[in-house]
Amino acid sequence: MPKVVRTAGAPITAFKTTRCHNRVMQRRTFVRAVGGGTATAGLAGCLTRENGENGENGEEDEGELKIATYSSFVEGELEDGDSPAEWLKEAFEEEYPDTEIDWTVPEEGLNVYIQQAQQESGVDADLFLGLNVDDLVHVDDNLDDQLFESLDRDELENANRIRDDIDFGDPDDRVLPYDTGYISLVYDESAVETPETFDDLLDSEYEDEFVVQNAQDSDPGQAFLLWTIDQYGEDDYLDYWQDLQDNGVMVGDSWTDTYFGPYANEERSVIVSYSTDQVFHAGGDDPDLTRNQIAFLDGQGYENHEGMAVFADSTKTELAHNFMNFVLTSEAQAAIAEKNVQFPAVADEFVDLDESFYDYAHEPEESVTFTYDELDGNLNDWVDDWEQTIVQ
Repeated sequence: MPKVVRTAGAPITAFKTTRCHNRVMQRRTFVRAVGGGTATAGLAGCLTRENGENGENGEEDEGELKIATYSSFVEGELEDGDSPAEWLKEAFEEEYPDTEIDWTVPEEGLNVYIQQAQQESGVDADLFLGLNVDDLVHVDDNLDDQLFESLDRDELENANRIRDDIDFGDPDDRVLPYDTGYISLVYDESAVETPETFDDLLDSEYEDEFVVQNAQDSDPGQAFLLWTIDQYGEDDYLDYWQDLQDNGVMVGDSWTDTYFGPYANEERSVIVSYSTDQVFHAGGDDPDLTRNQIAFLDGQGYENHEGMAVFADSTKTELAHNFMNFVLTSEAQAAIAEKNVQFPAVADEFVDLDESFYDYAHEPEESVTFTYDELDGNLNDWVDDWEQTIVQ
């Protein structure tokens, strides 16, 4: 899912290409056999309906369900097999034969629906798949009314499978997680030593070797920015970025542009990417992973959850809840993990994955992430200050 578009200045290097989807290769390990926690049900304004029937507001539990998402979820990342969207469409329609899934990939991502809500023209989708916590904060910063409805957890029996440690912290309980992943560094071990700390990236060994994505447009780019704020604090994170700039850091538009551009072309040897990078490249009996080594700075990775939510304008909330519940089944979680290269949202006991997956999916000793409350009122200022200091 392309991030909500923000006004961007010129990059700090000459490297700039068209912004593409920024999650083409999110990966995963499968962790922590824990019980599932759920958010409080029955919040004011939540969706209500009866099983198997249209709800009080005329929501339909059959027919077409229009789901907005990001490009790689529909197009797929792997050369063999169908995409996650294709698998979900076929499997869900087989389970619910009176339904049809219609996937849509808006060019401007979530921003399209924010504009539709601002213009009161009606949102032309039923469900959004691919929300991050920062997306939710951005929605609430731009709209007085809710773009998404609060969930009726009584209608989501599989929600209790979700890992205890995955929580959007949304005060209105609008988002249901379906996967998660860790932002890390990926590096070429033939070119540089393992970067072990943030300060290592300031050493001469990494001069003109590091590439990161624009925090205004890119999920991993923004995650890395937040990771540095967690590390250095609000008062000092910009000083660290200026030191990175002095050491020749390159800022590109998106993960796609940076990974398949200067990193794949061996112009740079260290990149902000995903801790399951090796899963994507581990085909064959003896894969060469020289340029796919994983580094967790200070033993940490930035954890980035993805979720799905029902648009408040939808008349298919019953069907949307059926779909979300289906996404959390064991079969669907395994398919998303394997085809979208992501960590499942459910606990280990509820998903069966090939053991080879664990050989190449890496998890940090400690995860870092910001909650809704921590980002609310701060995110835009942090990113704007970064843009004014680093990008312009």
